[in-house]
Amino acid sequence: MFRRLFASLPAIVFGVLIAVAPQAFAHVCEVKDNMPMACHYTAQAELGIGVVIALLGIIALFCSPKIRTGLNIAVALNALLSLAVPTVLIGVFVGAMMSFLFCGLTMNAVGRAAESMVNEVRRQFREIKGILTGEGTPDYARCVEISTRGAQREMMFPSLLAIVVPVAVGLVFGVAGVMGLLVGGLSSGFVLAVFMANAGGAWDNAKKMVEEGHFGGKGSECHKATVVGDTVGDPFKDTSGPSLNILIKLMSMVSIVMAGLTVACHLF
Repeated sequence: MFRRLFASLPAIVFGVLIAVAPQAFAHVCEVKDNMPMACHYTAQAELGIGVVIALLGIIALFCSPKIRTGLNIAVALNALLSLAVPTVLIGVFVGAMMSFLFCGLTMNAVGRAAESMVNEVRRQFREIKGILTGEGTPDYARCVEISTRGAQREMMFPSLLAIVVPVAVGLVFGVAGVMGLLVGGLSSGFVLAVFMANAGGAWDNAKKMVEEGHFGGKGSECHKATVVGDTVGDPFKDTSGPSLNILIKLMSMVSIVMAGLTVACHLF
């Protein structure tokens, strides 16, 4: 009996929440002048999906283990129908886009900060005599200042984007849109972060392997290629990949904080 409850109760609760939430406390929109908006049909679609999931969960309480397994698969497939709801689907696409956009912004930020650092090092080589021979002292503080200021300046827009997008999606598409945003951001962000960590590490270790004498060693064409790969791999594994964890957490936190506004005020 415990196994039956453990396997069926989540589906029943989940289905009831999907069916009841848009009708009871997570209202989508009202019908004005007998002209329902698109969000009205979103609530109706969620009602049908939720009822089917709850019924499948109730039926699973009285079935054999094999039939219960099949019903659980049916519940999972039916839950995927929620993605067919327009507002949810739009949110999923926006969330998936956010991961790639955030990575692109951080990669460009690393490139611009590195360029500023290279220009400063070249300037010091030109103006401070004796650096290469050890007789002059480089201006380390200036390099640290460029790195710190660059990090703060370049991360302003990506940080604001991670805060503004969940609020904007909630105000336009409501609770369903925000849920889709979080699903899309988490799904694409996790896969992208794992890919960047592995790819960046592979490029970095490939350069080290060549520098140890393999495939021609330092100065070879293979070494030049691995230097290019490492130039991309380092921001992959050290910047863009880890920053996706922050993006997912920040969007989730903002969505929770602004949940009241999302429920009370949205267009669709």
